[in-house]
Amino acid sequence: MFFRSKMDFMITILRASAILTNSDPSFIKDGFLVFNESAILETGEWSHFHKENYPVVQVTDLGNKILFPGFIQTHIHLCQTLFRGLADDLNLLDWLQTRIFPFENAHSPESIKVSAELGLLELLSNGTTTLMDMGSIRHYDSVLEAAERLGIRGYFGKALMDENPLFPGLSETKSEALSSMDDQIKSWHGRDSGRIRYAVTPRFVLSCSSDLLQESHDRVKNDPTLRYHTHSSEQESELAEVRKRFGKDNVEVFDELGLLGKETLLAHCIWLSDHEKELLKSTQTRILHCPSSNLKLGSGIASVPGLMASGVSVSLGADGAPCNNNLDPFIEMRLAALIQKPVLGPTAMPARTVFKMATSGGAEALGLEKETGKLAAGFKADFVAVDLNRIWNPIEPETEDQFYSALVYSAQRENVTDVWVNSKPVKRNGELTIADEKEVMFRGRKELKKLLGRI
Repeated sequence: MFFRSKMDFMITILRASAILTNSDPSFIKDGFLVFNESAILETGEWSHFHKENYPVVQVTDLGNKILFPGFIQTHIHLCQTLFRGLADDLNLLDWLQTRIFPFENAHSPESIKVSAELGLLELLSNGTTTLMDMGSIRHYDSVLEAAERLGIRGYFGKALMDENPLFPGLSETKSEALSSMDDQIKSWHGRDSGRIRYAVTPRFVLSCSSDLLQESHDRVKNDPTLRYHTHSSEQESELAEVRKRFGKDNVEVFDELGLLGKETLLAHCIWLSDHEKELLKSTQTRILHCPSSNLKLGSGIASVPGLMASGVSVSLGADGAPCNNNLDPFIEMRLAALIQKPVLGPTAMPARTVFKMATSGGAEALGLEKETGKLAAGFKADFVAVDLNRIWNPIEPETEDQFYSALVYSAQRENVTDVWVNSKPVKRNGELTIADEKEVMFRGRKELKKLLGRI
């Protein structure tokens, strides 16, 4: 028997020329999607749609647009969006020491809030409906407030740093770091029926004491709904410092400290030994792949196809705006596919694989695979509509593989027309509905000038 909500006016019915579901069936030509204020109720072929189940609800016909699950970016730094274009053409440790750490240290509650707003509006506009964010050590409640207000789903966490030889001013004691983190977990984790969740977020092994790394991880052991989010093995210069300090490689340090596991997510993981790869596989630790950032900082190319073939979970993220200059999932998908092909051949990283990395793969990495990343009954209504009828797109994709190809290789964020998160429209007909972009940009310019004056 079909269950129909008593709140008929809260039900929305969309018709689209095609739907990519990441479920079964994975591809619906001329399909419909029904959702209410809580979740998706039904998907299917339009020819099988039963209007009598929804007698008082109008159907919105999206015409030639296609629907698919929202992008899930698993490694972002919202606190850095304000610094876009101010830290170019540097290697990682110089980038941190001479630009990013001084900039973050100069943040005020107002500047970090507008930095987060700028990043969130860009992400929502390009179809990103879920993210995992790594903040700085101060004023992180301002980021959480922006995320709550603008409606995105995700995991969020302040950076933990009790040792910072690159920039000592941007650090705090272990007790200060853990205390403020615990306060934020208590206040924010699970907010808005779980839309806002918390990730324990030590910056990286060179900015944290072993005690901080382990004691912060204890929180995740005690609450499996939390996540543990950090960086690892990004550049060779970084690895040299890790070996100098610990006498072993980055992932080996994490293993010795008992930090690996399916609740742990490591950004980058470019420079891995065979032993470290085996550790990641055996512990089900997740990898967060950031191709644009890895290219721009000259870090290298992660061995993603081999890691995935061995069973390691790999998802996508744009990283921060100063090491990418875009927060665009279409760019990340395209690069994730292309950078592997010169070495491994043109069949490496096919479009379908990359699309799933950017959607359901992100949900799996975050432990949200039963909640988002698919368009199926019971899942959250987090999805995107795109118009592929632009001059840079294929003339007329017909098959499922052709749609994946169009999205990965030729689509751009300009193709995104509509975005829904948690059943709410945040972008309609090409315009954001949740904020005045010009007003946020004006405040961003104003706060950046103040921030630069504080350095």
